[in-house]
Amino acid sequence: MIYLLLLLGVVFLLIGGDFLVKSSVALASKLNVSPFLIGVTVVSFGTSAPELLVSLNAAIQGNTGIAIGNVIGSNIANLGLVLGLTVFIRPMLVDSKRFRLSWWAMLLSALMFIGFSYDGILDRTDGLFLIAGLLVFVTLTIRYRELGCADEVSEDAVKAKMIPVYFLMGAAGLYFGSELLVDNAVIIAESFGVSEFIIGITIVSLGTSLPELVTSIMAILKGQSSISIGNLIGSNIFNVFAVLGITSIVKPMAAGKFLFRFDLPVMLGITLLMGLFLFWGKKLSRVEGGLLLSAYLIYVLFSLVA
Repeated sequence: MIYLLLLLGVVFLLIGGDFLVKSSVALASKLNVSPFLIGVTVVSFGTSAPELLVSLNAAIQGNTGIAIGNVIGSNIANLGLVLGLTVFIRPMLVDSKRFRLSWWAMLLSALMFIGFSYDGILDRTDGLFLIAGLLVFVTLTIRYRELGCADEVSEDAVKAKMIPVYFLMGAAGLYFGSELLVDNAVIIAESFGVSEFIIGITIVSLGTSLPELVTSIMAILKGQSSISIGNLIGSNIFNVFAVLGITSIVKPMAAGKFLFRFDLPVMLGITLLMGLFLFWGKKLSRVEGGLLLSAYLIYVLFSLVA
C-alpha cells in the first residue's frame, strides 16, 4: 500500500505539473514573449514547483535531508537523466550565445549553494541571498531576451478563461502529490534503514523531475529545443535560488560535510559538463546524451551502494 501511495504521489505531481505548465505557457503566450524566455522562466518555474513543495513540506516536517537531497538529486537528474535522454532521443542544434547568460547563472547558483553550505547550515540569511539571486536572474533575463510572438508554443496554449482553472488544478495536484511522496518516502527510508538523504536524491528527486522530463521530451519532439534546454537550465536555477532560498527562510537546514565528498562536486561537475557540450560545438549529439545519462546512472548507483 505504501508503494501504491508513493506512485500515486508521483502521478499527482506529474499531472499537476502538466496543468501548471499549460496555464503558465498560455499566460506567457498572451504576453508575446520569446519561446526561450518562456522556457527559462515560466515553464521552468512551473515544472520546478514540485521540488519547492516537496522540499518545503519535508523541511517543515523536520526531514531536512530529503529537502536538500531533493534539490541536489533533481539538479543532477535534470542535466544527466532528462537532458541526456532528450538528446539521445533526438539530437538538437544549439545556439550557444542564447544560453550564455542562463548557463552562467546556473553555475553561479551551484557555487553559491556550495559556498553557503560550507559552514554546515543553510540559514535565513543564506536564503535571502539566494532569493536575491533569483530576482537578479529574472530581471536580467527579461531585459536582455528579445521579446516577440511565441509561435512555437501556441499549440500548447489554452483559452484565457481556462488559465486560472488549469493553474488551480495544477497547484492542487502538486500539493497532494508532494504530501504523498514525502510521507511515504520517509516510511520507506525507515523500513529499509536507508538515510532520508539517499531517498531524497533518488526516489524523491526522480519523482519531482518527471515534469521536466515530460516537458523537455515533448518540446524536443515538436522541434522546440529552446524551450527544452531553457526549461532545464531555468529549473536548476530555480531549484537553488527559490527552492533552497524559500525553504531555508521558512526553516534553516543542516548541510552535512558529507555533501562535499561526492554529491555537491557531482552537481557542479555535471553543470560544467553541460557547459562544455553547449559551448564546444553547435550540436548536442547522441554521444553527448549517452555520456550525460551514464554520469547520472553512475551517480545513482554509487549513492545506493556507498
